Amino acid sequence: MADSMSAQDKLALIKENLQEVLKEDLIEDVIVKQNRPLKVYWGTATTGRPHCGYFVPMVKLAHFLRAGCTVKLLLADIHGFLDNLKAPIELVNFRAEYYRFVITSLLKSLNVPIDRLVVVKGSSYQLSAEYTMDLFRLSSVVTEHDSKKAGAEVVKQVANPTLSGLIYPLMQTLDEQYLDVDVQFGGVDQRKIFALAIESLPKIGYKERAHLMNPMVPGLAGGKMSASDPDSKIDLLDPPDVVEKKLKKAHCAPKEVEGNGILGFVEYVLLPVDGLKNDRKGRFVVERRRPEDGEPLVYEDIETLKADYEADKLTPQLLKPAITRALIELLEPIQAEYQASSEWQDIANKAYPPPEVKKKEKKPKNLGTRFPGAKGGVEAKPDGHVEGKSKDRVNLGTDAEEAMSNLEIRSKEPS
Repeated sequence: MADSMSAQDKLALIKENLQEVLKEDLIEDVIVKQNRPLKVYWGTATTGRPHCGYFVPMVKLAHFLRAGCTVKLLLADIHGFLDNLKAPIELVNFRAEYYRFVITSLLKSLNVPIDRLVVVKGSSYQLSAEYTMDLFRLSSVVTEHDSKKAGAEVVKQVANPTLSGLIYPLMQTLDEQYLDVDVQFGGVDQRKIFALAIESLPKIGYKERAHLMNPMVPGLAGGKMSASDPDSKIDLLDPPDVVEKKLKKAHCAPKEVEGNGILGFVEYVLLPVDGLKNDRKGRFVVERRRPEDGEPLVYEDIETLKADYEADKLTPQLLKPAITRALIELLEPIQAEYQASSEWQDIANKAYPPPEVKKKEKKPKNLGTRFPGAKGGVEAKPDGHVEGKSKDRVNLGTDAEEAMSNLEIRSKEPS
């Protein structure tokens, strides 16, 4: 498909649905003047389980591949470890492999060629002497203030941060050089890191790159979609009943378009995915609740859908079931591939082992203060004798003869 596209068509597809582009002239130079495939890099820290929010960047990676770009997928295992120890070092390798399975399956489900997809694990080059030396060089031209500011929206913020949070933005900057790319792609929350890269790479003798940014799509609960908040996201392996349950609970206020994660999912995932899978303009169909209510609502652009939602022609009661059906259909090939792959399942169990169930410790029964072994009572010793305040009342001695004698004496005592 890319061979039959003009340079302008490629540029339009690359920029479709993006929020911002930095150094666009560098992209045009590669595609128009140099007439070669654009090399794009997208990285993801291998931490929590990938969720349906990953469809948003996957749609853009699919656009890049359709436009003939070489896409380098960085499985940033060391970044995941540096980000306030989000991923324990023991699980980093397993999680990187899990991400490889997931992202490859996601892209295949979108009906795009993956022959130009290159998967790279960060630790394959980030531990080299050359990379380490360049990291030192970069740290000599970037201030602590600038590095902290660059990572503010990406690196987990805590009361007493470690130095690893300052290294994270420097490594992401340096990756542009070591992956040999023209462009870095990410969410708009990465903008400060991208600006740091443009400013600092030329200071150590490397060229600046262009940067492409996706908008941040709200999660199902209304805020940022997060792997650590189960109510804000849908796992790619969630069964249909769980998907339906989560979408029923999703925040979707009537007639409210701003900050509506459900509408955002239609705009940035369902419409473009339908277009990619069917090689046509994307389409989103909303079935009526009853046949007598009329024909289904069919949308080919998000502006019309938003207008109907604001006018209350399209209600949450109609929208949620339509999204549920579309999402379950979207997840089917991914889940089928997972079920058919014992290797993927094995990696999943190693990357995200189920939490250990702690057994409840049995508490000793309170037998009361009159119990011979209670405080102030008596305590039996291994050789048979007893100790304590009341030992004279229960002590029978340490051998059979003495015990029989004591029992005989006590039986004669008046009651």
